[in-house]
Amino acid sequence: MSSCMMPWCLLKSSGWCLPRIMNVGKRCGRKSITQDEINDLLLRFSLSGEMVVRLKSGDPLIFGRAGEELDALRRAGIEVEIVPGVTAALAAAASVQVSLTDRRTVDQLLVISAHRGHGKDDSDWQSLVTSRTTVVVYMPGEYAGVAEDLCRAGLSTSTPCAIISKVSSPEERLYRTTLGLLDGAPILPSPCVLIVGETLATAASPESRSLCLQSIRPERDSRQPLGSLPEF
Repeated sequence: MSSCMMPWCLLKSSGWCLPRIMNVGKRCGRKSITQDEINDLLLRFSLSGEMVVRLKSGDPLIFGRAGEELDALRRAGIEVEIVPGVTAALAAAASVQVSLTDRRTVDQLLVISAHRGHGKDDSDWQSLVTSRTTVVVYMPGEYAGVAEDLCRAGLSTSTPCAIISKVSSPEERLYRTTLGLLDGAPILPSPCVLIVGETLATAASPESRSLCLQSIRPERDSRQPLGSLPEF
């Protein structure tokens, strides 16, 4: 059972002997399978004796609804193993080559979702954010609302921002701006993360990132065995 953010080429080349692969991914604003239906599928297949892999992009414990699925499985007495992953916030930071917790400019890291569930109150940004906070917003949606909230919380309009779309995929896109100009930024394809904070002033330039990627040339198929290693 796979998230729709999981590259299908990875599933096809994995070599797993799975009887079926089910796409149960979600996209904001699109009709999709409900969380209760996903829980029911997990229970149905597990209780029938099958080994079920709930495969998610990123880390399942960060905005991955893992808590609800774990509760359902535990109530049914089903044993679960969790394999940690790399969440989008960390992958995006690595892509732009910036430390989210650089002690020279940062005292705290706030990871938050702009997509609120039904009946949930809006975040109290003023009590959460200072000028020494790095803010990572998952599912930022319309940037104008986020920018307005952060400015109202006291952040300067000159605070650097980075929007990273489809991080760690061949379709990754990056847009840099400032908090004051964030409302005019293009809406990049989801999934996206938005990073806001003074630490972005130390991020690598787009030119240096491009040169670094161009200098990497795989010399062999990484799926092939290494063979004998040289002696030292």
